[in-house]
Amino acid sequence: MLSIHKSITSIASFAIFLLVVYVVTYTLQSTDAQDSKEFSSYAFQFNESIDLYGSETRHSRQLRQIEQIDEDDPDLIAKKEENEETTMCSPGLVLPLWLPQKNLSMGDRCIRGFVYFMLMIYLFVGVSIISDRFMGAIEAITSIERTVMLRAPDGTKQPMRVRVWNETVANLTLMALGSSAPEILLSVIEIYAKNFESGDLGPGTIVGSAAYNLFIIIALCMVLIPTGEKRRIKHLRVFIVTAVFSIFAYIWLWVILSVISPGIIEVWESLITLIMFPVTVLWAYIAERRLLLYRYMNKKYSVNKRGVVVAGEHDKDEADAELGRRASAIVAQRDNAYEDARREYITLLAELRQKHPHADLEQLEMMAQEQMISRGTKSRAFYRIQATRKLVGSGNLMRKIQERAHSDLNEVKAQLHRIDDDDDDDEPTRIYFEPGHYTVMENCGEFEVRVVRRGDISTYSTVDFETEDGTASAGSDYVGKKGTLTFPPGVDEQRFKIEIIDDDIFEEDECFYIRLFNPSEFVSICVPQIATVMILDDDHAGIFAFAEASYEICESVGVYEVVVMRYSGARGSVIVPYWTEDITAIDGKHYEGAHGELHFTNNVTEQHISIKIIEESCYEKNVKFIVHIGTPQLAPENHTGDHTHDEMIEQIQELEKKPYKNLTELERVMLLSKPRAGEVTSVEVQIRESQEFKATVDKLVAKANTSAVLGTSSWKEQFKDALTVIPADESEVDGDDGAEEEIPRCVDYISHFVCLFWKVLFAFVPPTDICGGYVTFVVSISVIGVITAVIGDAATYFGCALNVKDSVTAICFVALGTSIPDTFASIIASKQDDSADNCIGNVTGSNAVNVFLGIGLAWSLASIYHMAHGTTFNVEPGTIGFAVALFCAEAMIAISIMMYRRTKKSIGAELGGPVASKWTHASILFLLWVLYLTISTLEAYHVIKI
Repeated sequence: MLSIHKSITSIASFAIFLLVVYVVTYTLQSTDAQDSKEFSSYAFQFNESIDLYGSETRHSRQLRQIEQIDEDDPDLIAKKEENEETTMCSPGLVLPLWLPQKNLSMGDRCIRGFVYFMLMIYLFVGVSIISDRFMGAIEAITSIERTVMLRAPDGTKQPMRVRVWNETVANLTLMALGSSAPEILLSVIEIYAKNFESGDLGPGTIVGSAAYNLFIIIALCMVLIPTGEKRRIKHLRVFIVTAVFSIFAYIWLWVILSVISPGIIEVWESLITLIMFPVTVLWAYIAERRLLLYRYMNKKYSVNKRGVVVAGEHDKDEADAELGRRASAIVAQRDNAYEDARREYITLLAELRQKHPHADLEQLEMMAQEQMISRGTKSRAFYRIQATRKLVGSGNLMRKIQERAHSDLNEVKAQLHRIDDDDDDDEPTRIYFEPGHYTVMENCGEFEVRVVRRGDISTYSTVDFETEDGTASAGSDYVGKKGTLTFPPGVDEQRFKIEIIDDDIFEEDECFYIRLFNPSEFVSICVPQIATVMILDDDHAGIFAFAEASYEICESVGVYEVVVMRYSGARGSVIVPYWTEDITAIDGKHYEGAHGELHFTNNVTEQHISIKIIEESCYEKNVKFIVHIGTPQLAPENHTGDHTHDEMIEQIQELEKKPYKNLTELERVMLLSKPRAGEVTSVEVQIRESQEFKATVDKLVAKANTSAVLGTSSWKEQFKDALTVIPADESEVDGDDGAEEEIPRCVDYISHFVCLFWKVLFAFVPPTDICGGYVTFVVSISVIGVITAVIGDAATYFGCALNVKDSVTAICFVALGTSIPDTFASIIASKQDDSADNCIGNVTGSNAVNVFLGIGLAWSLASIYHMAHGTTFNVEPGTIGFAVALFCAEAMIAISIMMYRRTKKSIGAELGGPVASKWTHASILFLLWVLYLTISTLEAYHVIKI
């Protein structure tokens, strides 16, 4: 993981680089001055040649003496004043000048240069933070989805969620704008600040940033990939298009600057430059969608706006069939992708269950969701935001992923239980029995019946009830009853009692009913509005059987209770054996087999067989096993302690030996009193997947989107993030409950408090959840424009204070400052992505977009302004034209190296590969960048003549 130490090292390297460039430029200025023919001007230029420690050189003392001798010379005084005016800084657009501007010593200039340099660094940090807000808004906009209905060949409509923005179009428009907004806005703002005259800072920053991105970023990504790994470009066609257009962009700049109309940018030239931006996007989109394949198909087919091949208008039936086949393929592709995601989620869950056997399902689901989000496809915005958060002490995005996973899980659980948890106070009043079935013994005396009220219980309600005969008769089996139940406000249930009449005559089980009727106004009677009461005879041992012949249960039930009923008697103690048998379910894998005996004591009518179901967290499951009960037997004396019960067993055994026709009526009744097995002595148990788990998986897979992690939902969340210090190297949480939470280090606190001003300020930017991110987009780009204007002023003052030209400042300093977040983002992407698209593909795309949009828009505004005022827009072709030509030549070498690495069998990828080759090629790219900076600087100071 990246450390904050790397950012400190980068700043230190940047400072050393500043010193080196200053020494070089100052030396070049000294060399240029020595070639001057006017000795007086030479003497004035070296008048302040004082070393950094305050001591004068011998040569400068001689020049000072010469100046004192000639101080009354009017020509020398005029020359000195003219030279001072040329070295004074011009006022900027936003940042005020640091006065005074005249008679500055070398020490003053160095101090001012250092202050402006540190100010630029702080502004670069600020623009990086607000750019991440901007990228979050872009991610929210480009991840918007809509539902489309596709008609399958059978005529049914299939809904499918699709993204509104094409990935290639999004990367070359909004994503490129998000990563290059400072460079583009700097070019436009500079034109406005100079009264629509050309400047070197904006174009120089764009060209310098392009060189840094193409040479340094790709070189770092090439060597920092772990040994033995490599990354290939996945969308090669898009890369080729953007690479060609990125080189063509700079060739076009050189042509319009030096060939077509040297030194003058005409309106049509600037407009063509700007129009090249949508042309690049369109061409890359065509390459990505392979829209030009229609040329090689039968002419009766064409390509519609959605990139779907359909038949021509003359063959509508065939067109409909083709659309149906296309829709079927799209639906099948969607289902396959969704099934792959579900399978990955289930595999993750199984791995986590083995790793954390004591964790409950909800914890495992949250861990799996975290990893699903982490493994999901990530955009350029994700890596850019993650890199910036590490640099400014806000930690990486893993914590937000954890919070998002926990939020997703809670939301899904709430949705699944919403029906049970909904407040039904606004629903109409309902009255019904609960439960709707009662089983009582003949000797129970009386039992209680419960009637409940649901819905609105804030008023009085009444309902009548009465008993009705079934096989049981009122007066002989039970005492009939009728009456009215009253529910005062706030009361949700009422109870009443029914008396059962006991006798010593053996009878079959009998039943009667209780009915609700005549509810009060605004009250409805719901099912069950009739309660069934079963009276069990207590004069015989009973019949034993399962209540149902089959059950379907879900694997998350834990322990399932199989009910064994006792009816037609409940007298005495009875033992019923039971055991389980596999069908497709396997004992020990899907359930834990059971065998034993159930003991029904006197008057007990129900017992349960407990079977533990093993939860595997399967998305789809359908296995079966059987539970059997054997022949019930009266319990012997040692189980009951009742001698009478033991004598009854002996009597029954004696009667079983006699022929049935020789039995008396009393003996036959006694024989019927022995326990018997009923019709249902085996029950089939089918284990299915948990519907709740299945629904949870479906919803969580649908929500496993890294785009949601980048956005914010409220100002509270933004201010909380702004004020919280998070470790920069916070590792991914593996779900181990015993793992200690990482504590922020000293450097985390330092970077946090250094950036606290920017964090709190930008926390006022509207969250991305407002209007789909569009409000955040507008506010963020406006703030970026303001900060970029300040950066432009600071860079100009920096160069003026140290006598560094704007073109050199742009190439060597501003370009690097705006590209540091992209550097770290590309390094993270190269390590975490399985392709090189987010490392290389966006470099060439951004380079092309920067020229067409950044320079094209600025020069279009300037050329149109000058045309309206009857003047011409003049651009000095020297420095910019030379830098563009040099970059084009080196860019071709860089792209050739990458294509060579891709086609070379021993390497086979643009990034990574064998250690020797990747370091060799990365060194070549680095030397190309150094060569570009050196030659461009020498040309800017006219050491190299063009």
